[in-house]
Amino acid sequence: MTVDEKYGSLQEILRSLRKVVVAYSGGVDSTFLLKAAVETLGAENVLACIGVSPSLARSQYDRAVDSARAMGAELREVNVHEILDGKYAANNPDRCFHCKSHLYRALWDVAHQADFPAVVCGSNFDDQDDFRPGNQAAAALEVGCPLMEAQMTKEDIRALSRGFGLATADIPASPCLASRLSYGLHVTSERLAQVERAEEFLKRLGFSECRVRHHDTIARIEVKPEDFPRVLSGSTRSEILAGLKDLGFKYVAVDLAGFRSGSLNEVLSDAEKQLRP
Repeated sequence: MTVDEKYGSLQEILRSLRKVVVAYSGGVDSTFLLKAAVETLGAENVLACIGVSPSLARSQYDRAVDSARAMGAELREVNVHEILDGKYAANNPDRCFHCKSHLYRALWDVAHQADFPAVVCGSNFDDQDDFRPGNQAAAALEVGCPLMEAQMTKEDIRALSRGFGLATADIPASPCLASRLSYGLHVTSERLAQVERAEEFLKRLGFSECRVRHHDTIARIEVKPEDFPRVLSGSTRSEILAGLKDLGFKYVAVDLAGFRSGSLNEVLSDAEKQLRP
């Protein structure tokens, strides 16, 4: 199918749902889904809900608010407390399942109160080929994945987002802050804040695409390979080292594989990826 045909299929799926609560994070996929829902169903039949917790970076929250306002969508904050769940805080490979389960249950509560028959999320067609326990939570709690159903890939979504003039069209993927903590390292509000401050620090230095992976006392920095010379130059290297040590890390390392999404999943075996929550 062409991109336009996929978008037509997406609209048919949304029309069949009539009124939707959108699990909205302000990232590429959920912003596009929200825009498509507003364009297809009308703003009065769409409710964007953003889960607010320590795992949501403030910069991402601000971008989400701005994007929803720009498209005329109603945005509702939903406080979620997944960090109080020991299964989530343990930070095993199924962490995302427990996180999304808390969010989706809260969104169904909103949907029932507002008399909306459907809750949908921004999982896309490419997500079927990745390790994403959150998709299991969506299936278990009957949360729709219309982008996936319409076979829309990330590339399709970015292309259509550009056509809509969405500010998120070309931003890097923006998973939650908990995705930076190495498996087995307990999720705490302090560690999430540490990661957020570390990444904001690097962005202020001009590294627009970066991750700071939290390995307890070690901060593992991921930047694009073309940024290696600047990271390792004398003055910048010293500034990064001092800045991240001020945030509580004892050691600071640069990952020579460079910036990439989901690098913490690289240590998981195929068997671990097949385990059910």
